[in-house]
Amino acid sequence: MATTTGAVGGSQIDVQGLVSQLVAAERATTDKQISRDSSRITTQISSIGQLMGSLSTFRSALTSLKGPDAFNTRQVTSSDEALLTATADAKAAPGSYEIEVVRLAQAHQISSSAFANGNSTVIGTGSLTISLGGESFTVDITEENSTLAGIRNAINNAVDNTGVSANLVQGAGGARLVLSSTKTGAENTITVAQSGGDGGLAQIAYSVAAPGSYTVAKTAQDALIRVAGIETSSASNTVDDVIDGLTLTLKKPTTEESGPVMLSIGNDKTAVIDDVKNFVDAYNALLGQLRKLRSYDKNTQVAGPMLGDALVNSIESDLRRTVSDTVAGQPKGFQSLSNIGVQMQLDGSLTIDSAKLQKALDANFGAVGRLFTAEDGLAGRLYDQADQQLKTGGAIETRNQSLVDQQRTISLRKDQLDARMEVVRQRYLAQFTRLDTLLSQLQVTSAYMSQQLASLPGANSSK
Repeated sequence: MATTTGAVGGSQIDVQGLVSQLVAAERATTDKQISRDSSRITTQISSIGQLMGSLSTFRSALTSLKGPDAFNTRQVTSSDEALLTATADAKAAPGSYEIEVVRLAQAHQISSSAFANGNSTVIGTGSLTISLGGESFTVDITEENSTLAGIRNAINNAVDNTGVSANLVQGAGGARLVLSSTKTGAENTITVAQSGGDGGLAQIAYSVAAPGSYTVAKTAQDALIRVAGIETSSASNTVDDVIDGLTLTLKKPTTEESGPVMLSIGNDKTAVIDDVKNFVDAYNALLGQLRKLRSYDKNTQVAGPMLGDALVNSIESDLRRTVSDTVAGQPKGFQSLSNIGVQMQLDGSLTIDSAKLQKALDANFGAVGRLFTAEDGLAGRLYDQADQQLKTGGAIETRNQSLVDQQRTISLRKDQLDARMEVVRQRYLAQFTRLDTLLSQLQVTSAYMSQQLASLPGANSSK
């Protein structure tokens, strides 16, 4: 059946417009309800996402506080950092050490005699086997790279180079081949052996027993230090096997004038204070998010998306109860956060009394640590609470899945409404099209009758 879009055959009916208005009026109430439901569910899903994000951030902040080594950070002070510095891990015991740096570890460096023709001097062909400590690599020297510069490049470009760099140094008498080890230590001496070819490479061969034309610029040597009168050598100037948990970085030898370096190892209270501050900030941020979700503004009468929600109220209640709780087995004065200067305000947020926290750390650093890190410590308990909420199958995921399901149902309702309204539209369209056709036919009939009446005898004569 053809669709009429407006007045046809003289009728005044706008079929499409009339049908559209009737369909819109019929679906308006249901449309509004679907729109309200969809907006409400979308807001709640967004709120659950915000809640999950805040809990996840809070849980991450607790990670650094709940482990057994959380409060075992150490601070190392050197009496002369120009000579010696050090870092310490949790294994380092607090204390003081006198350390003498007798000598530094040094990398081997040798320099050949001068070649008058400089870089372009042709040395010879064959193979060079270069050893460093117990490792070696071989480079082939052909006529194409038989010059001093070619040999330098062949050594530096060798893919299996074990740690020897080659350079050419210009000076009186010509160019010298300088070979340097990239590894310190007495065992990492350089050896250069030659074989095959024309024999010309023999002039750049080297060993400690047969130095040839080379002079030693730097001797390969181990570092030597004394700790508590005990001598220890090291192939590197970074020494980590002398004192448990302590890594020494040797910079210069000590002298009679400088005396030994005094290293002091203590608990890193600054790092602990920063960790506690981060914890308080994360807790307050989470609490602020919870309050926002369940808020109500009396002036604007606008409610938060989760006002009165039992899930939000339960999470906040559990958090506040835990941070106010005590930890069993702690010495008197170190049983709760309030004992160490972390106070709860009237609104539930936390604040830090820095002076009281510092005093607690000075008095009993270990007890402050155990308040957070003990098996039943606050950090572990709070972490478990957040983790329980965020875990797969937990209350938040269950709520979120329920909301997603409701969102799908709303989408299905809208599709069903669209389908139903299309049926209604087609019904109205058919009805009004038939009416429009009937009116057109009546107009035609009326016009015909008027014409016939006008043609009757005497129809136009005056009385």
